[in-house]
Amino acid sequence: MRLLPIASSLALLLPLAAHAGTVKAPTLSADQCGVATDYNVLVDGGGIWLRRDALPMREIVFHDGQLSIDNRMQTVSAADAQRLRALENGVRQLMPAVTGIANESVGITFDTLDAVYEALTGDANSRKVRKLRREAERFVDTTIGRGRWEQDLFDDGFETRVEAAAESLSGSIARSVLWTVFTGGEDKLDKRTEKLDAELEQRLQGRTRALEQHALSLCAQVQALDRLQSALEFRLDGQALQMMRVSGDAATMAVREDSPDNSIASPAR
Repeated sequence: MRLLPIASSLALLLPLAAHAGTVKAPTLSADQCGVATDYNVLVDGGGIWLRRDALPMREIVFHDGQLSIDNRMQTVSAADAQRLRALENGVRQLMPAVTGIANESVGITFDTLDAVYEALTGDANSRKVRKLRREAERFVDTTIGRGRWEQDLFDDGFETRVEAAAESLSGSIARSVLWTVFTGGEDKLDKRTEKLDAELEQRLQGRTRALEQHALSLCAQVQALDRLQSALEFRLDGQALQMMRVSGDAATMAVREDSPDNSIASPAR
């Protein structure tokens, strides 16, 4: 019986809920595709609400071509009003798409965790795993599913929640592994763990690739929003609106071909 590999599996396979062998669930982060924002975002019937702690521009709200900054309505040009409408429409389209990615990421993560749990305990479709899955799905539904993205909830916080869910199963897994060892079932356990990586790759690789492609397609949408933002003529005390930032490779990857929004996005600065 290879006790050391089994012990190592307990340490390594718990975080495997998000990183299973060569199958890796996409990271749910605000700075995907080289895009970052300092704001928490709310999308509702009143428009797009961006809030942060720092001044100036602690709160930016735009709706139907109108702009409010720190509770004061701002005067914008007709061209900027058109750009703001395009920005609002783009963000409204983006939120449900990101929600879909979050839900599929949860699905991949917990399908992986369920497979890990089954391999180490022999318990398929565990009630404990189902409960953790429902909690993760509820988290997505009550946050970004309702148009609310908050920095503290996502970014590293999302990965931390997944890791905590996996860790909560560690006691059950450890007890099951020890019981299997002491009752002579170690060879069977060895075989299950040896097959785990290959089985997970076969089950999940196609889904993961499809999800990654979906996420990449959203990068282009976000970069298009950044181009609209960059084209805004509006200044507050000489300062441009910077609701998001694009840096690194993403800035050079941004598509700058002629498109319907290019007539809105001009002039360049």
